[in-house]
Amino acid sequence: MHEFALADAVIRSALEFAEQGGIARITKLVVRIGELQTIAREVFDYALKEIMPAAEPRLAEAVIVLETEPARFRCRPCAHEFTLAESGGPKEAEDAEAMHFIPELAHACLRCPRCQSPDFELLEGRGVSIASIEGE
Repeated sequence: MHEFALADAVIRSALEFAEQGGIARITKLVVRIGELQTIAREVFDYALKEIMPAAEPRLAEAVIVLETEPARFRCRPCAHEFTLAESGGPKEAEDAEAMHFIPELAHACLRCPRCQSPDFELLEGRGVSIASIEGE
């Protein structure tokens, strides 16, 4: 389960940021999960909560908020920006799974809704990141 490895990386990054920013106790941690990131959210949330108290008491009381970062693309030929929903999304569950492991496969599954080109770049919506940290 890579959710525990991701949770550990988030916790380590939050602690490093808190140390650099002079934050003695983190009260709120907002984590953004990309729409294209295949992750068991419940397991990830559980992993964050389980790892936090054991890893560092400065995080023990922190409120964790998980947000979804929508996938956003830009078509190279026509410069149109669009979302996964606007593109129609992958038609098969296997395509969505494949896009998680090899994002370049999105070009085989998605088309620009304006010009139907498969030539686009991913702007947002992949990976896991810390959106914000609040503390005292």
